[in-house]
Amino acid sequence: MTFFGFALADSMFVGDCQITRQAIEPATVREMAERGELAPCLNPSHAPTIDAMRSRFGIDVEIPETPARVVLGVGDRLVVMGVRGLPRLTDRHEYTEEEIASASFSFSVYTVVG
Repeated sequence: MTFFGFALADSMFVGDCQITRQAIEPATVREMAERGELAPCLNPSHAPTIDAMRSRFGIDVEIPETPARVVLGVGDRLVVMGVRGLPRLTDRHEYTEEEIASASFSFSVYTVVG
């Protein structure tokens, strides 16, 4: 299974395992989402970041009511979007176009290989 989220947590792994990490292009992530290959493990409170991702890359993933509990086994993957440069939203609920344009986004896929 391939999950999609904004962070990788130690609790996602059971026991000892080996993982690989590889950069992935936003267009590839968008295609995966369009084909329904991504199971979102997102937090609804991150809706502004998800909206920024939609705006910038056209990647549309469902926002679950509660984040999924993810357990990764051999062969499972997690696509992670990392963001730098978006301010914390303390007094508003969305980012400006300028903030989204100036932020740095990266995508990686983590695969449990053994």
